[in-house]
Amino acid sequence: MCGIVGIIGKADVSEKLLAALRRLEYRGYDSAGLAVIRNGVINRRRAEGKLTRLAEKLEKKPLPGSIGIGHTRWATHGVPNEANAHPHATDKVALVHNGIIENYQELRTEIERSGRSLASDTDTEVVVHLITQYLEDGLSPEVATRKALGHLEGAFALAILFSEEENLIIATRRGSPLAIGMGDAEMFLGSDANALAGLTEEIIYLEEGDFALLSGSGVSISDENNKIVDRKTHKIDIASKDVGKAGFDHFMLKEIFEQPQVIGDTLHSFINQADSKIVLPKMPIDLTSVNRITISACGTAYYAALIAKYWIESLARIPVDIDIASEFRYREALMLKGECAIFVSQSGETADTLAALRYCKNEGQKILSIVNVLESTIARESDVVLQTFAGPEIGVASTKAFTTQLTVLAVLAIDLAQKRGKLTVEQEAHLVSALLEVPAKVSEVLNHGESLKKLSHELALARDVLYLGRGISYPIALEGALKLKEITYIHAEGYAAGEMKHGPIALINDGVPVIVIAPSGPLFEKTASNAQEVIARGGRVILLTDKKGSEEFGDNAHHTIALPQVDQFVAPILYAVPVQLLAYHAAVNKGTDVDQPRNLAKSVTVE
Repeated sequence: MCGIVGIIGKADVSEKLLAALRRLEYRGYDSAGLAVIRNGVINRRRAEGKLTRLAEKLEKKPLPGSIGIGHTRWATHGVPNEANAHPHATDKVALVHNGIIENYQELRTEIERSGRSLASDTDTEVVVHLITQYLEDGLSPEVATRKALGHLEGAFALAILFSEEENLIIATRRGSPLAIGMGDAEMFLGSDANALAGLTEEIIYLEEGDFALLSGSGVSISDENNKIVDRKTHKIDIASKDVGKAGFDHFMLKEIFEQPQVIGDTLHSFINQADSKIVLPKMPIDLTSVNRITISACGTAYYAALIAKYWIESLARIPVDIDIASEFRYREALMLKGECAIFVSQSGETADTLAALRYCKNEGQKILSIVNVLESTIARESDVVLQTFAGPEIGVASTKAFTTQLTVLAVLAIDLAQKRGKLTVEQEAHLVSALLEVPAKVSEVLNHGESLKKLSHELALARDVLYLGRGISYPIALEGALKLKEITYIHAEGYAAGEMKHGPIALINDGVPVIVIAPSGPLFEKTASNAQEVIARGGRVILLTDKKGSEEFGDNAHHTIALPQVDQFVAPILYAVPVQLLAYHAAVNKGTDVDQPRNLAKSVTVE
């Protein structure tokens, strides 16, 4: 979602602000802008579209000043244009905002009745006018801001400048993340640690309801009860090199090729290499005694959770309820106190997932989260955190985050089954061994990806594409369709293979590509029968299987991709890779923006 940066510096800050915004491009945006103060005057530059357009404006008309804020906007209220781009400002106040002000229409009406004129269609601009009004009533910046906040409903992170204060940024959060960085007589502000990489080595994550006063000499933070608090300082661990493309054409391709390493890193963090035993952190949750587990997530993380449902129920024999997080709390689910709820999120800031977590917490659930960012809000509000060691993921379409989430969930399923006495020592050793083979098997797929690249030329010409899978391959079909939709804009749908005859088969006609995920095993024969039904109706079956499955199916498929043979338990992790590569190469062939597809954001921090 939208990105925020702020700097109180020793010299002109506009170039540093622009560089920080570039590090936030991965979040998704459609306009951008900066505001600085110089000699008591607020000056702004804003532009619709990519940061290159803002950079061009700054080159033609520089923006000097040693204190400033910047923003990349992902449109919610108001179309993407310069008038709606942040920062919004009056002659006294400029601010940038992530989130949504839910009662903005009511506030807008009141402000307009008072005689003030608003220049945009956004929900954000009402906050600027509220604060300005209270400043004109004689209140200080701090008091005026606090009073304005009292009128706001919704989620927000705000960074605020005041024309008469050239050594002050006010930052506050309710629902959307913010981080503060400390420097030598300088202070920095960002939506996440990526924005602050290269500027500082020490950051503080603001907590829910925090209100911070930043000056060149430091920061004062108070909580939602206006009590001064100390927040923990963290060493930033994102080096500038980590967010480069390392010679790859796109971040997405780089991150696909990083998967053998990050899957291995994640496995080694949970498996003792001496005896290949799973070692999870000590938990204040007795998972051996729970009668039901609830899992919630969004998007790609939801598909990882769907696979976990298969794993946990089949191995550990624990019933699992799974929900799309954005729908979960609205059905007012009955939660039994003392049970466990699991939440999966790459950023740890996903608004819908966080709201579901808080619902479960209020219902007396123990909370286990699987996140890539240990300092995130979801991690901080959980009883137990299992980290995916994916490293920074910049491409909007999730790749390595997905496979490391699957890796952690597989480890958790084995551990649960072992502790509940559902696995023999030999069965546990077999499954752990299968997991440890995955990084090498993924490397094999990546090293022989030319057939996928050639196939993608044909895929890029399609209007509709279907994906089929059965059992734990079904969520991979859903994920494959999502990847293709996200970055190529081709209409794609994933279906359970057995559901074809219940409606979707009507979509099959001559030439429709149908990608069938079918590793050999107990479900192969049934899936192969569904594929034959597609072929009989003119569909072009692209079969993703292994050598054994390829031999069983014969030459009937339009194209067969034979993947390395793996245990069916770990097949979803391996089969995620070819569907990622197919989508990537198809997007390159179509010429779409692979890393920043239209209308999408990396971290969805609004509901």
